[in-house]
Amino acid sequence: MRRLRTKHVHAVYWIATLLFVMPQGWAAVQYLIEAPRMTATITQLGYPEYFMAILGVAKLLGIAAIATGISPTLKEWAYAGFTFDTIGASASHLGAGDPLHVALVPIGFLAVQWVSYVAWKRLRAASRSSRRAGYVWRSREMAASAA
Repeated sequence: MRRLRTKHVHAVYWIATLLFVMPQGWAAVQYLIEAPRMTATITQLGYPEYFMAILGVAKLLGIAAIATGISPTLKEWAYAGFTFDTIGASASHLGAGDPLHVALVPIGFLAVQWVSYVAWKRLRAASRSSRRAGYVWRSREMAASAA
């Protein structure tokens, strides 16, 4: 039963992660190629055009950290960075006088990101507890064989 639950969480993690990082990757590319629509949006929000390059590179690095999972700490910071990005985007749209439905779009991405993050944390906790259980089992086995 526990194995089935872990498989379910694993599937939820990857689905949510893909639903989150794919649009972020698309946005990063749009920033880096200075797509006219993105440039108009950024300048309408009051940011300089060079800010697009910073956002584009940061998003790509964050996606790499989340998708590869090389470092749990780096992955945690990437999730935090995307949280700041989406909340900041929503606040920027509200501050610029955009309609509420436009300002809520980044919050939708934040919700999907949150699902990915929670699933990742559950998978890490399950992995740690299974390693701990394996260690305890091997320790008991070694103690029994030594006696």
